[in-house]
Amino acid sequence: MQNQAQFFVGWGTLSLINAGLAQAKGRSGFLWWIVSLFLGPIATFLIVVLAPIPKV
Repeated sequence: MQNQAQFFVGWGTLSLINAGLAQAKGRSGFLWWIVSLFLGPIATFLIVVLAPIPKV
């Protein structure tokens, strides 16, 4: 039971980190937070490899 709780805490923490990374690259933090809840580490990889959105 405790391992399962640790898994969900880690997954939730990763989704929040991904939201911050996305915002730093000019993307929607909320959208990437939702995506990260489902894709987890795959979303992290996508955020890292996608180019930042240029600021106008």
